[in-house]
Amino acid sequence: MRQWLGTRALVTGASGFIGSHLARRLELLGAEVHAVSRQPQPQVGAEIWHQCDLREAGPTADLLGTIRPGLVFHLASEVTGIRDVGMVRAMLDGNLIAAVNLLTAAAGQPMKLVFAGSIEEMRSEESVPHSPYSAAKSAATVYARLFHHLWSVDVSVLRIAMVYGPGQRDTAKLVPYVTTELLNGRSARIGSGSRLVDWIYIDDVIEAFVAAAESEKAAGGMYDVGSGVGVSIRDTIELLHRLAASPITPQYGALPDRRLDRAHIADVGPAGTALGWQPRTSLVDGLKNTIAWYADQQRKS
Repeated sequence: MRQWLGTRALVTGASGFIGSHLARRLELLGAEVHAVSRQPQPQVGAEIWHQCDLREAGPTADLLGTIRPGLVFHLASEVTGIRDVGMVRAMLDGNLIAAVNLLTAAAGQPMKLVFAGSIEEMRSEESVPHSPYSAAKSAATVYARLFHHLWSVDVSVLRIAMVYGPGQRDTAKLVPYVTTELLNGRSARIGSGSRLVDWIYIDDVIEAFVAAAESEKAAGGMYDVGSGVGVSIRDTIELLHRLAASPITPQYGALPDRRLDRAHIADVGPAGTALGWQPRTSLVDGLKNTIAWYADQQRKS
Protein backbone atom coordinates (compact mmCIF):
# COMPACT_ATOMS: atom_id res chain seq x y z
CA MET A 1 0.00 0.00 0.00
CA ARG A 2 2.92 2.35 0.63
CA GLN A 3 3.56 2.84 -3.09
CA TRP A 4 -0.01 4.14 -3.54
CA LEU A 5 0.14 6.85 -0.88
CA GLY A 6 -0.20 10.21 -2.61
CA THR A 7 -0.44 8.66 -6.07
CA ARG A 8 -2.72 10.76 -8.25
CA ALA A 9 -5.08 8.45 -10.15
CA LEU A 10 -7.71 9.42 -12.69
CA VAL A 11 -10.66 7.06 -13.15
CA THR A 12 -12.84 7.66 -16.19
CA GLY A 13 -16.30 6.16 -16.01
CA ALA A 14 -16.08 6.36 -12.22
CA SER A 15 -19.86 6.59 -11.88
CA GLY A 16 -20.30 3.15 -13.46
CA PHE A 17 -20.37 -0.31 -11.93
CA ILE A 18 -16.68 -1.16 -12.26
CA GLY A 19 -15.46 2.44 -12.01
CA SER A 20 -17.18 3.14 -8.70
CA HIS A 21 -15.74 -0.03 -7.16
CA LEU A 22 -12.28 0.85 -8.47
CA ALA A 23 -12.44 4.38 -7.07
CA ARG A 24 -13.27 3.03 -3.60
CA ARG A 25 -10.42 0.51 -3.80
CA LEU A 26 -7.89 3.15 -4.82
CA GLU A 27 -8.99 5.40 -1.96
CA LEU A 28 -8.43 2.53 0.48
CA LEU A 29 -4.94 2.09 -0.94
CA GLY A 30 -4.21 5.73 -0.19
CA ALA A 31 -4.34 7.19 -3.69
CA GLU A 32 -5.64 10.66 -4.50
CA VAL A 33 -8.55 9.72 -6.74
CA HIS A 34 -9.83 12.00 -9.48
CA ALA A 35 -13.02 10.93 -11.21
CA VAL A 36 -14.51 12.12 -14.47
CA SER A 37 -18.00 11.96 -15.91
CA ARG A 38 -19.94 13.74 -18.63
CA GLN A 39 -22.65 14.59 -16.09
CA PRO A 40 -22.38 16.13 -12.60
CA GLN A 41 -22.05 13.41 -9.95
CA PRO A 42 -22.89 13.32 -6.24
CA GLN A 43 -19.98 13.08 -3.82
CA VAL A 44 -19.83 9.55 -2.41
CA GLY A 45 -16.28 9.08 -1.17
CA ALA A 46 -13.13 11.19 -1.12
CA GLU A 47 -12.80 11.34 -4.89
CA ILE A 48 -12.43 14.68 -6.68
CA TRP A 49 -14.95 14.97 -9.50
CA HIS A 50 -14.35 16.55 -12.89
CA GLN A 51 -16.86 17.03 -15.67
CA CYS A 52 -15.56 16.33 -19.17
CA ASP A 53 -16.69 14.76 -22.43
CA LEU A 54 -13.82 12.52 -23.49
CA ARG A 55 -15.20 12.42 -27.00
CA GLU A 56 -13.84 15.98 -27.36
CA ALA A 57 -10.06 16.17 -27.88
CA GLY A 58 -9.50 19.66 -26.44
CA PRO A 59 -11.31 19.18 -23.13
CA THR A 60 -9.65 15.77 -22.71
CA ALA A 61 -6.18 17.26 -23.11
CA ASP A 62 -7.08 20.06 -20.71
CA LEU A 63 -8.32 17.52 -18.15
CA LEU A 64 -5.04 15.59 -18.12
CA GLY A 65 -3.07 18.82 -18.12
CA THR A 66 -4.95 20.07 -15.07
CA ILE A 67 -4.86 16.86 -13.02
CA ARG A 68 -1.46 15.56 -14.18
CA PRO A 69 -2.18 12.02 -12.96
CA GLY A 70 0.45 9.36 -12.54
CA LEU A 71 -2.15 6.73 -13.37
CA VAL A 72 -5.14 6.78 -15.70
CA PHE A 73 -7.74 4.02 -15.51
CA HIS A 74 -9.94 4.34 -18.58
CA LEU A 75 -13.29 2.67 -17.96
CA ALA A 76 -15.66 5.19 -19.56
CA SER A 77 -17.50 3.36 -22.30
CA GLU A 78 -20.68 3.06 -24.27
CA VAL A 79 -21.87 -0.50 -23.70
CA THR A 80 -24.60 -2.27 -25.60
CA GLY A 81 -24.89 -5.53 -27.48
CA ILE A 82 -27.54 -4.15 -29.85
CA ARG A 83 -27.01 -5.15 -33.47
CA ASP A 84 -28.28 -1.97 -35.09
CA VAL A 85 -26.56 0.17 -37.71
CA GLY A 86 -27.79 3.21 -35.81
CA MET A 87 -25.45 2.28 -32.93
CA VAL A 88 -22.26 2.39 -35.01
CA ARG A 89 -21.51 6.09 -34.55
CA ALA A 90 -22.28 6.09 -30.82
CA MET A 91 -19.96 3.11 -30.29
CA LEU A 92 -17.26 4.75 -32.41
CA ASP A 93 -17.38 8.02 -30.48
CA GLY A 94 -17.76 6.53 -27.00
CA ASN A 95 -15.31 3.65 -27.28
CA LEU A 96 -12.74 4.58 -29.92
CA ILE A 97 -12.59 8.38 -30.23
CA ALA A 98 -12.55 8.84 -26.45
CA ALA A 99 -9.72 6.30 -26.12
CA VAL A 100 -7.68 7.94 -28.87
CA ASN A 101 -8.17 11.37 -27.28
CA LEU A 102 -6.79 10.05 -23.99
CA LEU A 103 -3.85 8.34 -25.68
CA THR A 104 -3.03 11.50 -27.61
CA ALA A 105 -3.16 13.65 -24.49
CA ALA A 106 -0.97 11.16 -22.60
CA ALA A 107 1.72 10.89 -25.29
CA GLY A 108 5.01 12.24 -23.99
CA GLN A 109 3.69 12.53 -20.44
CA PRO A 110 5.00 10.53 -17.43
CA MET A 111 1.86 8.55 -16.74
CA LYS A 112 0.69 4.94 -16.90
CA LEU A 113 -2.65 4.04 -18.51
CA VAL A 114 -4.76 0.94 -17.94
CA PHE A 115 -7.63 0.54 -20.38
CA ALA A 116 -10.76 -1.52 -19.84
CA GLY A 117 -11.11 -3.61 -22.98
CA SER A 118 -13.59 -6.38 -23.69
CA ILE A 119 -13.39 -10.14 -23.99
CA GLU A 120 -15.56 -9.66 -27.09
CA GLU A 121 -12.73 -8.05 -29.03
CA MET A 122 -11.40 -9.71 -32.19
CA ARG A 123 -8.44 -12.03 -31.65
CA SER A 124 -7.20 -12.58 -35.21
CA GLU A 125 -7.51 -11.28 -38.75
CA GLU A 126 -9.94 -14.10 -39.47
CA SER A 127 -12.33 -13.21 -36.66
CA VAL A 128 -15.27 -10.88 -37.27
CA PRO A 129 -16.66 -8.36 -34.75
CA HIS A 130 -20.23 -9.32 -33.92
CA SER A 131 -21.54 -5.91 -32.87
CA PRO A 132 -20.70 -2.19 -33.20
CA TYR A 133 -19.48 -2.36 -29.59
CA SER A 134 -17.10 -5.24 -30.35
CA ALA A 135 -15.71 -3.45 -33.42
CA ALA A 136 -15.06 -0.19 -31.56
CA LYS A 137 -13.40 -1.86 -28.56
CA SER A 138 -11.19 -3.92 -30.88
CA ALA A 139 -10.12 -0.75 -32.68
CA ALA A 140 -9.35 1.01 -29.38
CA THR A 141 -6.98 -1.80 -28.42
CA VAL A 142 -5.24 -1.54 -31.80
CA TYR A 143 -4.70 2.17 -31.20
CA ALA A 144 -3.41 1.50 -27.67
CA ARG A 145 -0.79 -0.82 -29.15
CA LEU A 146 0.08 1.78 -31.79
CA PHE A 147 0.65 4.49 -29.18
CA HIS A 148 2.75 2.16 -27.07
CA HIS A 149 5.01 0.94 -29.84
CA LEU A 150 5.32 4.17 -31.82
CA TRP A 151 5.22 6.82 -29.08
CA SER A 152 6.17 4.79 -25.99
CA VAL A 153 2.90 5.42 -24.16
CA ASP A 154 2.80 3.16 -21.08
CA VAL A 155 -0.60 1.58 -21.70
CA SER A 156 -2.00 -1.88 -21.10
CA VAL A 157 -5.43 -3.30 -21.91
CA LEU A 158 -7.49 -5.59 -19.69
CA ARG A 159 -9.95 -7.52 -21.84
CA ILE A 160 -12.69 -8.05 -19.30
CA ALA A 161 -15.16 -10.92 -19.40
CA MET A 162 -18.76 -10.76 -18.12
CA VAL A 163 -18.62 -8.89 -14.82
CA TYR A 164 -21.22 -9.35 -12.10
CA GLY A 165 -21.57 -8.67 -8.39
CA PRO A 166 -22.97 -6.34 -5.73
CA GLY A 167 -23.64 -2.79 -6.82
CA GLN A 168 -24.58 -3.52 -10.43
CA ARG A 169 -27.70 -1.43 -10.88
CA ASP A 170 -28.27 -2.01 -14.59
CA THR A 171 -31.11 -4.52 -14.42
CA ALA A 172 -30.93 -5.05 -18.18
CA LYS A 173 -27.84 -7.20 -17.54
CA LEU A 174 -28.50 -10.90 -17.08
CA VAL A 175 -27.53 -11.47 -13.45
CA PRO A 176 -29.21 -8.31 -12.07
CA TYR A 177 -32.28 -8.96 -14.22
CA VAL A 178 -32.78 -12.59 -13.24
CA THR A 179 -31.93 -11.91 -9.58
CA THR A 180 -34.39 -9.06 -9.19
CA GLU A 181 -37.08 -11.00 -11.03
CA LEU A 182 -36.79 -14.05 -8.80
CA LEU A 183 -36.64 -11.91 -5.63
CA ASN A 184 -39.88 -10.28 -6.77
CA GLY A 185 -41.51 -13.63 -7.49
CA ARG A 186 -41.53 -13.21 -11.26
CA SER A 187 -40.44 -15.55 -14.03
CA ALA A 188 -37.53 -14.18 -16.08
CA ARG A 189 -37.92 -14.14 -19.87
CA ILE A 190 -34.78 -15.56 -21.47
CA GLY A 191 -33.52 -16.74 -24.86
CA SER A 192 -32.41 -20.32 -25.37
CA GLY A 193 -29.76 -20.02 -22.65
CA SER A 194 -27.31 -22.14 -24.62
CA ARG A 195 -24.48 -19.62 -25.00
CA LEU A 196 -21.43 -20.10 -22.79
CA VAL A 197 -20.38 -17.09 -20.71
CA ASP A 198 -17.18 -16.44 -18.79
CA TRP A 199 -18.33 -14.84 -15.52
CA ILE A 200 -15.91 -12.80 -13.41
CA TYR A 201 -16.70 -11.33 -9.98
CA ILE A 202 -16.33 -7.58 -9.51
CA ASP A 203 -13.72 -7.80 -6.72
CA ASP A 204 -11.47 -9.93 -8.93
CA VAL A 205 -11.75 -7.38 -11.74
CA ILE A 206 -10.74 -4.55 -9.42
CA GLU A 207 -7.69 -6.48 -8.26
CA ALA A 208 -6.70 -6.98 -11.91
CA PHE A 209 -6.67 -3.19 -12.42
CA VAL A 210 -4.56 -2.73 -9.29
CA ALA A 211 -2.17 -5.46 -10.42
CA ALA A 212 -1.80 -3.91 -13.89
CA ALA A 213 -1.01 -0.53 -12.34
CA GLU A 214 1.61 -2.05 -10.04
CA SER A 215 3.23 -4.33 -12.64
CA GLU A 216 6.47 -3.36 -14.38
CA LYS A 217 5.66 -5.88 -17.14
CA ALA A 218 2.18 -4.71 -18.14
CA ALA A 219 2.99 -1.99 -20.68
CA GLY A 220 2.02 -2.81 -24.25
CA GLY A 221 0.20 -5.98 -23.24
CA MET A 222 -3.37 -7.21 -23.60
CA TYR A 223 -4.60 -9.39 -20.75
CA ASP A 224 -7.79 -11.39 -20.42
CA VAL A 225 -9.57 -10.88 -17.11
CA GLY A 226 -12.05 -13.67 -16.60
CA SER A 227 -12.47 -17.01 -14.89
CA GLY A 228 -11.26 -19.01 -17.86
CA VAL A 229 -14.36 -21.20 -17.59
CA GLY A 230 -17.50 -21.08 -19.72
CA VAL A 231 -20.86 -21.61 -18.05
CA SER A 232 -24.06 -21.63 -20.09
CA ILE A 233 -26.64 -18.94 -19.46
CA ARG A 234 -29.15 -21.66 -18.62
CA ASP A 235 -26.85 -23.22 -16.01
CA THR A 236 -26.14 -19.78 -14.55
CA ILE A 237 -29.84 -19.02 -14.20
CA GLU A 238 -30.54 -22.42 -12.67
CA LEU A 239 -27.74 -21.83 -10.15
CA LEU A 240 -29.19 -18.43 -9.23
CA HIS A 241 -32.56 -20.01 -8.59
CA ARG A 242 -31.07 -22.79 -6.45
CA LEU A 243 -29.04 -20.35 -4.36
CA ALA A 244 -32.13 -18.18 -3.84
CA ALA A 245 -34.25 -21.26 -3.12
CA SER A 246 -36.76 -20.05 -5.70
CA PRO A 247 -39.41 -22.43 -7.10
CA ILE A 248 -40.05 -20.16 -10.10
CA THR A 249 -39.35 -21.55 -13.56
CA PRO A 250 -37.63 -19.20 -16.04
CA GLN A 251 -39.21 -18.78 -19.48
CA TYR A 252 -36.53 -20.12 -21.81
CA GLY A 253 -37.08 -19.32 -25.47
CA ALA A 254 -39.30 -16.33 -24.66
CA LEU A 255 -36.79 -14.03 -26.36
CA PRO A 256 -34.77 -14.54 -29.55
CA ASP A 257 -31.03 -15.14 -29.26
CA ARG A 258 -28.87 -12.29 -30.54
CA ARG A 259 -27.28 -12.69 -33.95
CA LEU A 260 -23.62 -13.75 -34.05
CA ASP A 261 -23.48 -14.34 -30.31
CA ARG A 262 -20.73 -16.77 -29.41
CA ALA A 263 -18.69 -17.86 -26.42
CA HIS A 264 -15.72 -15.73 -25.34
CA ILE A 265 -13.63 -17.55 -22.75
CA ALA A 266 -10.65 -15.83 -21.13
CA ASP A 267 -7.10 -17.10 -21.35
CA VAL A 268 -5.89 -16.00 -17.91
CA GLY A 269 -2.33 -17.30 -18.33
CA PRO A 270 -0.78 -14.03 -19.60
CA ALA A 271 -2.36 -12.04 -16.74
CA GLY A 272 -0.89 -14.49 -14.27
CA THR A 273 2.58 -14.22 -15.80
CA ALA A 274 2.76 -10.46 -16.33
CA LEU A 275 0.49 -9.14 -13.60
CA GLY A 276 0.60 -11.85 -10.96
CA TRP A 277 -3.19 -11.90 -11.09
CA GLN A 278 -5.66 -14.75 -11.08
CA PRO A 279 -9.40 -15.03 -10.37
CA ARG A 280 -10.18 -16.06 -6.81
CA THR A 281 -13.96 -15.92 -6.39
CA SER A 282 -16.00 -18.96 -7.39
CA LEU A 283 -19.24 -18.47 -9.28
CA VAL A 284 -21.20 -19.96 -6.38
CA ASP A 285 -19.68 -17.57 -3.82
CA GLY A 286 -19.98 -14.60 -6.15
CA LEU A 287 -23.64 -15.25 -6.88
CA LYS A 288 -24.40 -15.76 -3.18
CA ASN A 289 -22.91 -12.34 -2.43
CA THR A 290 -24.81 -10.83 -5.33
CA ILE A 291 -28.19 -12.24 -4.30
CA ALA A 292 -27.59 -11.06 -0.73
CA TRP A 293 -26.85 -7.52 -1.94
CA TYR A 294 -29.99 -7.30 -4.09
CA ALA A 295 -32.11 -8.76 -1.29
CA ASP A 296 -30.72 -6.13 1.08
CA GLN A 297 -31.47 -3.35 -1.41
CA GLN A 298 -35.01 -4.65 -1.74
CA ARG A 299 -35.49 -4.58 2.03
CA LYS A 300 -34.24 -0.98 2.16
CA SER A 301 -36.53 0.25 -0.61
